Amino acid sequence: MTTHSSLGDIEKLEADLWGAADNLRANSKLTPGEYCMPVLGVIFLRHATNRFNEALREIEAAHADGKMPKRPLTAADFKKRRALMLPPEARYGELLKLPKGADFGAALVKAMDAIERDFEPLLGQLPKGYTLFENGLLEDLLRVFDSETLRTASGDIFGRTNEYFLMKFAMQGAQDNGEFFTPPSLVQTLVNIIEPDHGIVFDPACGSGGMFVQSSRVDVSKTRTTSISQRKNTTLGCAEVCRRRETFSLRRKRLSARSHPFRPMNASLLLNA
Repeated sequence: MTTHSSLGDIEKLEADLWGAADNLRANSKLTPGEYCMPVLGVIFLRHATNRFNEALREIEAAHADGKMPKRPLTAADFKKRRALMLPPEARYGELLKLPKGADFGAALVKAMDAIERDFEPLLGQLPKGYTLFENGLLEDLLRVFDSETLRTASGDIFGRTNEYFLMKFAMQGAQDNGEFFTPPSLVQTLVNIIEPDHGIVFDPACGSGGMFVQSSRVDVSKTRTTSISQRKNTTLGCAEVCRRRETFSLRRKRLSARSHPFRPMNASLLLNA
């Protein structure tokens, strides 16, 4: 996959993606609040498909090298490679193959339902509001996130893009009193102070999971690694106390797409507004 440095101007990429996506919204009747979660759901789907494709290439290479016997693949084969085993209807490329005039809203809802069916931690968490969108808008939105750069982008690129979109939606008033988004600069300062190189990273007032995303990138001199998946004794945990179900769902999407070793703490509680 494309690495962070090979993209050159990541800030320009983020700005261009936001400009294209927000221009589509501006030409519709949707408010930022109505547009926010479905767009973040499309970003999640693009990222999950990239991880699936990368895992599939690794599996095919293992078959060719004789390191893995040829047999029906299982979800565990993909989980081992930090990816979701996406059913065909949930793969980004399959959605783009739909003919002109197809019901893209229904197809996206079907894709989200399929992921929830096969991946229990996301059950009831993915956005389903795509039937509010016009077909042309959805098709254009899917194509915005189908550039060659994004088809080969790494998880870190999607993490940054997701944070950028969260920030822009927050500025447009798509959140309630700063509930689901804290500026990355502030979160990064906290992570730099904590230096989470082992044990449990616990966020008792977790919103959309920004603390965990930043923790996964930390470069602590004692570990010489930038990935929590490589720090085998490090686990992400939060108290799942959210006033809004959307915030709870957003966190689950972000962490599941990045395949973090995440687990909720025992004193979990979801409060509905």
